[in-house]
Amino acid sequence: MEIFTLLHHALEAGRPVALCTVVNTRGSVPRHAGSKMLVFRDGRTEGTVGGGEIENLVIEEARQALKDGQTRFLNYDMIDIETDPGVCGGTVTLFVEPYRRDPTVVVVGAGHVGQAVAHLAGWLGFRVVVSDDREELCKPEVAPGGDEYLPIPMQALPDAMEIDSQTYLVLVTRGVDVDAAGLPALLKTEAAYIGLIGSKRRWQHTREKLAEGGLPEEAIGRIKTPIGLDIHAETPEEIAVSILGEIIALRNEGKRHTRKI
Repeated sequence: MEIFTLLHHALEAGRPVALCTVVNTRGSVPRHAGSKMLVFRDGRTEGTVGGGEIENLVIEEARQALKDGQTRFLNYDMIDIETDPGVCGGTVTLFVEPYRRDPTVVVVGAGHVGQAVAHLAGWLGFRVVVSDDREELCKPEVAPGGDEYLPIPMQALPDAMEIDSQTYLVLVTRGVDVDAAGLPALLKTEAAYIGLIGSKRRWQHTREKLAEGGLPEEAIGRIKTPIGLDIHAETPEEIAVSILGEIIALRNEGKRHTRKI
């Protein structure tokens, strides 16, 4: 199957993938300009840009590009690749272009605040996943605006969907027991944001339960609580604005730090 067909299928399935293309060569090289390779997040590849140590280096760069979302030009002098006895002695330039899923907001808890967050996140252009273990609430009729609905326990989310650095988890659940049971699984993911709603007292109880369960302080420290920007929000809609404002600030700060000139 041709590379562009495979790329199309990956994008349709929402699978992050990087397209690596040889754009310039000089001297003796294993593959010439136009050669292409796809690299997936797990390191699996389709196609080749020459094999050997050069290709291993390209794969690692492509996986990094899938994390930071930045394109890059890679220049290799094959005379310097001492670890590969099959070097050809030429030079090669490659262009790596990452294709990532749209940023996703996962709303866990389909109550009044969750409904407002889902609606606003969709309006702001995020892909929206709504999840609640109460099936009667986790449906478009109750919480409109979702692209996907997962009526499952919080701890089952990592198995039901891909949670990566483009994923923002908004936990607006109904209580401590739900949070304490579900957070350990979420903290093992690469989520860019894990925000938890609740009072100081509720968070203290949750924190104690997480620590009692053996969760290290470093992991617990990833949880953002109180959730949202401090705008003295009161209504569900105002709380949704504060939460999405915090997520947008975090996302744009990441863009600023990874932008390359």
